[in-house]
Amino acid sequence: MSFLEVHGVSKGYGPTWKRSEVLHDINLSIEEGEFVAIIGYSGAGKTTLMSLLAGLIRPDVGTVKLEGREIINPGPDRGIVFQNYSLLPWLTVYENVALGVDTVFSDWPAEERRKHTERYIRMVNLTPAIHKVPRELSGGMRQRVSVARTLALNPRILLLDEPLSALDALTRATLQDEISRIWQEERKTVVLVTNDPDEALLLADRVIPLSAGPNATLLEPIPVSLERPRDRKSLLEERKFKQLRNNIIDSLIGSRMKPTAAITRKLVLPDIQPEDISITRSRFVLGAPRKAKRPSEVQPVKVEVEL
Repeated sequence: MSFLEVHGVSKGYGPTWKRSEVLHDINLSIEEGEFVAIIGYSGAGKTTLMSLLAGLIRPDVGTVKLEGREIINPGPDRGIVFQNYSLLPWLTVYENVALGVDTVFSDWPAEERRKHTERYIRMVNLTPAIHKVPRELSGGMRQRVSVARTLALNPRILLLDEPLSALDALTRATLQDEISRIWQEERKTVVLVTNDPDEALLLADRVIPLSAGPNATLLEPIPVSLERPRDRKSLLEERKFKQLRNNIIDSLIGSRMKPTAAITRKLVLPDIQPEDISITRSRFVLGAPRKAKRPSEVQPVKVEVEL
């Protein structure tokens, strides 16, 4: 049995009489310690899938299991990093991270909880900003706090819901390297959702495309056999990297090409002739409109003229 299993899951929204299905027949198996990236278009249902894995919502059909136990609600064994930072603005970096630590590990001595909190702040290189509040931090630093807060709970699986999508390119690249480094140190099971093929190939062991919605489903997985640690500059010049990126893009584009049916209809033209505008109005009785005629109404007329 796999560490994380999703079997026959479908999920939709709206009342039953006009329910719109977002995800359809999702099947997924992830091994412990594996880094999996799920890539898809915006609006395809990636966040819905992550919410199902986190236990924030329940599937309409199918099951989600972690270590053989069905996920029916949120829990500290699953840590999620959202697209937005979700930090409490009145708390410092230390206090934001410590809030979860004090809740989950309430039976630990205070000194042990303090060292544990500081360890994860140090892991994301935020020790110099440990007493700052979110408004004093850049976007990248805030996202580091969010990652540290989640990791400090020591979850069995880490869920990353496009955590870098709102950042500029340089900050995003820096945090990608940080996530890769942390994963190699911690060896947590990680599920990342993204819409960036390069990000997926840089970080993941396996990339799974999600088809275009509605009724999105997971497509054929693409193993990433690139050696670690991965250097961004070297990857861009590597032939295998380019081939994998093309495979991902082709798979996603192919999922958007919905089958179409050609319909042939026989059109019956009306039995009517348009008005002959070459005929001047002076040839008609004043005030009488020119009328269109049906071909069947046009009858030959014999006219006799005396010479």
